[in-house]
Amino acid sequence: MNLTTHEIGLEALDALKGVDALCLFISEDARPLPGLAGFADWRLCGRLSRVLRDRFFTGALGESLLLPSNGRLAMPRIFAIGTGQLAQFSASALADTLANAARMLTRAKMESAAIDVPGQGSLDDASRADAVRRSFLPQFRGARVAVIAERGLRSLLFDSR
Repeated sequence: MNLTTHEIGLEALDALKGVDALCLFISEDARPLPGLAGFADWRLCGRLSRVLRDRFFTGALGESLLLPSNGRLAMPRIFAIGTGQLAQFSASALADTLANAARMLTRAKMESAAIDVPGQGSLDDASRADAVRRSFLPQFRGARVAVIAERGLRSLLFDSR
């Protein structure tokens, strides 16, 4: 599997051409949307925010939503995965959430995916990197994963390869 890491921001969202899907992790209680979800929402002209405001998707733990990007992002499909309440998001919840996301992307026959890694601010980068390695990567059957994250997490993923 080809694993790459990219600095979080609009540049990564624009540059990852040929990636099948963007997988975002959204909590129930972080508004406005932080991190990669916020950048994606900007490119989508607030579409994620509207879905949340209308309560069609809330970010509850285990909840998922598939949206087309309609050409506003390099990736044609956006998978939004709920992570529940920020205060209750633990290392075990992260592992389960990443494994479930990987299985969902595999079932959807995605050969490549760009992901962010939830838990920034509540879990340390080493735990988050370990969860990607132990929970997401073994479950995802595609050929390419691009992790879009902050520098500390990116360096841990890169150093561990």
